[in-house]
Amino acid sequence: MSRQHSAVLLILAAYLLVPLASCAGTSWSGTFEKALEADPQLTASEAAPLASPVPTTAPSSPPKPTETVELPVDFPAEIPRYPGAELQEILPAPTTAATAPATTTRWSSGDTRDRILAFYRQQLQTNGWRIIEPVPANADPGTIVAETPNLKVTVAFLSAANALVPPATPTPTSTPSPTVTPTEFTIRYQRSGSATAIPPSNANWANLKLSETTNIGAYGGTATTDGMVANSGATDSSLTTPNSFTDINKAPKELQPYINDLAQLGVLTPPTVGTKANVSSTELAPNQSMTRRDFARWLFNANNRLNSDRPAQQIRAGLETASPAFKDVSPSDPDFAVIQGLAEAGILPSPLSGSSTTVTFRPDQPLTRETLLLWKVPMDVRQALPKASLEAIQQTWGFQDAARIDPLAQRAVLADYQNGDQSNIRRAFGYTTLFQPKKAVSRAEAAAALWYFGYQGEGQSAQEALKAGATTGG
Repeated sequence: MSRQHSAVLLILAAYLLVPLASCAGTSWSGTFEKALEADPQLTASEAAPLASPVPTTAPSSPPKPTETVELPVDFPAEIPRYPGAELQEILPAPTTAATAPATTTRWSSGDTRDRILAFYRQQLQTNGWRIIEPVPANADPGTIVAETPNLKVTVAFLSAANALVPPATPTPTSTPSPTVTPTEFTIRYQRSGSATAIPPSNANWANLKLSETTNIGAYGGTATTDGMVANSGATDSSLTTPNSFTDINKAPKELQPYINDLAQLGVLTPPTVGTKANVSSTELAPNQSMTRRDFARWLFNANNRLNSDRPAQQIRAGLETASPAFKDVSPSDPDFAVIQGLAEAGILPSPLSGSSTTVTFRPDQPLTRETLLLWKVPMDVRQALPKASLEAIQQTWGFQDAARIDPLAQRAVLADYQNGDQSNIRRAFGYTTLFQPKKAVSRAEAAAALWYFGYQGEGQSAQEALKAGATTGG
C-alpha cells in the first residue's frame, strides 16, 4: 500500500512539472521565479556588513578669510574718499615715456550712483579742482575728470558689462536672502605738471556794478536792492566802492583773498561802536576784534549778497513795528533791522527761538569763535543740526579743549566738521588742535568765514558771486 502511495505522488509531481517547463519564459513563470529568488540586497549586506558608503563628491575645504586691500601708499591725500566705500582692487596702469604713471583703484559702496556722483562733484569743485568738461566721448555717463596743477583724477562708474572683476556666484546650500547690489566705481589718478589750476580770486573786478541803495525808513540804516543793509555809522561809499579799504595788506596773507572778494561785493564795513565809526571809513582794521554787532551786519549782508539771485535763501530785515527780540537792541538802534531779522529767522538764539535766558544781545561785545559757529553754521546747513556730544567732537576735530565748548555750540562745531575743507574753522583758523572757543575773532577771520555759504558742495562763494556779477554786469 505504501509503494502505491509513493508511485501516485511521483506521477502527480511529474504532471505538475511538465506545464511549468513548457511555460518557461512567460511572464507568469518569470514572476514566479523571481518570487522564489533570494533578496540581493540582503545578500550584499550580509557579505559586507561593515562597509562604508563611497562619497559621491570630495568634502569642500573651509572658506578662506577675506583679504583686506590696502590703500596705495602714493594715493593722493587731496583726492576725497567717499564715506563708507570699501577698496576692492588696485590696478597699476602701464606707463610710457610720454605719460606719467597712473593707478586705478576700484571701490564698492552701498549708496546709489547718483549720491556718489554728487559727492565727488561737490568735493572736487569746492576744494579747488578744475572740472574738465566735456568728458571724453568714450567715457560712461557720470564720469568726472578733474585736475590740479600736478594731479589728474577720473571718477567712473562700473556696470555689470564692464566690471573689472566680475564677482563669483557661490552655490548656496539654502535659499539666499535678497541683497542690495553694491555700486562699484573707479578712481584713476595720475601725477602731471601740465594741468592748470584756478586759484581763489584776488583780481580787481574794475567793471563790477553793485546795486544801488534805497532808504528803508527809521532804522538809521540802508537796504540795497539785493537785500543788504548798511549801518549809518559807515559811509555809503563802503558799500558802493569795491575794494576801497587801504589796510587789507595788514591782514594775514592767507586771508587777504577772502577779504578782497567780500570787499569787492560791498559786504564789509569799517568797525563801529554804536552809531559812530571809530576809524576812518577807508580802514577795515582786519586784525581788530570783531564785535557781535558788526558780525551780525556782515552775516546778514554776505548771505543776501551771495544769494542775490535766490530770494528764498535771503534773510528778511526786521520791521520797526516788531517787538524787539533783545532788550538792548531797540528799534532806534542803527542795526535793529539786521539783528531783529536774524533773530526772527532763528539764526540768533533769543526768546523767539526758545532760548528764554538769552534776553540781551550785547552788540558791542567781542565775537567769540564758538558764537561765530553758532550763528554761521545754520546758514550753511539750512536744516536741523546733527546731535553732538563731547566725545563726538573729540573724535572728529581732535580738539584738546573740546570740553570748554558751550553745549549750545557743540552741534554747530560738529556740523562744521562735516563740511570738509569748506568748514568755517578750517577756512578762518587753519589747522589747529586747540579751538579756543572763548577767544575773540578778528575781523579778518570773520571775513574768511563769510566768504562761502553752503554745505557739502551745495552753496556759493564770494568769488563765484563776483564772476556772476561781472558776467551779467550787475
